[in-house]
Amino acid sequence: MRRVLLTTVLSFFCLSSSQSISATPLVVEAALDRQVVAPLLEAFEQAHPEIELTYRDRTTLEVDALTEAADPAPDVVISSAMPWQMNRVNQGHAQRLDSVQASEWPEWAKWRDEVFGFTFEPIVMAYRLDLARRMMPPQTHADLHTLLRTQGETLQGKVTTYSPSLSGIGYTLFQQDARYTARFWDLVTAMGDADTHLESDTRSMLEGLTDGRYWLGYNLLGSYAMVWAQQHPEVIVQVPQDYALVVMRTGFIHRDAPHPSAAEAFMNFLLSRDGQRVLAGQTPLFSVRPDVIGPYTAQRLRDQVGDRLYPITLNASLLAFVDPQRRDAFMTRWQREFNR
Repeated sequence: MRRVLLTTVLSFFCLSSSQSISATPLVVEAALDRQVVAPLLEAFEQAHPEIELTYRDRTTLEVDALTEAADPAPDVVISSAMPWQMNRVNQGHAQRLDSVQASEWPEWAKWRDEVFGFTFEPIVMAYRLDLARRMMPPQTHADLHTLLRTQGETLQGKVTTYSPSLSGIGYTLFQQDARYTARFWDLVTAMGDADTHLESDTRSMLEGLTDGRYWLGYNLLGSYAMVWAQQHPEVIVQVPQDYALVVMRTGFIHRDAPHPSAAEAFMNFLLSRDGQRVLAGQTPLFSVRPDVIGPYTAQRLRDQVGDRLYPITLNASLLAFVDPQRRDAFMTRWQREFNR
């Protein structure tokens, strides 16, 4: 009996070790907070126990640099900096995904079946209750400009937003604001006059709001802000009432992916009904698929916000945003207006 039991244990150990050794690696470089996307990663690992997932959470500019320079290359690249992603795809760093999920994906959320937008995230403002006790919180971009102009002394050092030089998504959002806000550069000047703190990511802005360093945050990723506000009641999230930008988290399989089959499985899961159902029900990232129901879907967001949603389109026009001359001109003016 002891010999049989020992043989069984050894067989189980060998089997488990063999399965572990034979697991296919998968490396994902992502500008997406692991804490927020954890339910999706766990669901993928449960659906694909044969794949050993390594998920690395970085900034948008770090992910972009690694897309070109990493050796070995990552298998999958994910980022909210849509122009940077499009630029890398245009340079030939992505490979085509040929699958049912890819062919059925909405045309407005993919490009050349190489890069796919799989989330639908609103851009928001956020403020501490301290602000509401002293002044009317802004509900529109015009309100924000007026508040900074009239309450600038009170708000000195208490406002935060993205740094367009340190954040790809921050730069993208300001480029979009310049299209839709008639007095955008006046707003930039007002932010500079209020000694606005420029951060590289939304988490830093939210942490500053919670610990009281900041009272007001502008152009935060709504997905992060909504989760944060649920756990930190001192922070209030405001979807702008005049227009709300929407970004898509985009992903592609790297051209030189060391494990292309695992990469395809991961991307197909992101686009699948199962994966999108997790996004809609267990994360605030907002699913794209129209056949998924949950508290966080693109359709539900459209129903709530209506025609005030301004999604950033996933097409070749984004390539102009990373044109060196255009970027230099934009940053030169930003520095001039912000430091006026």
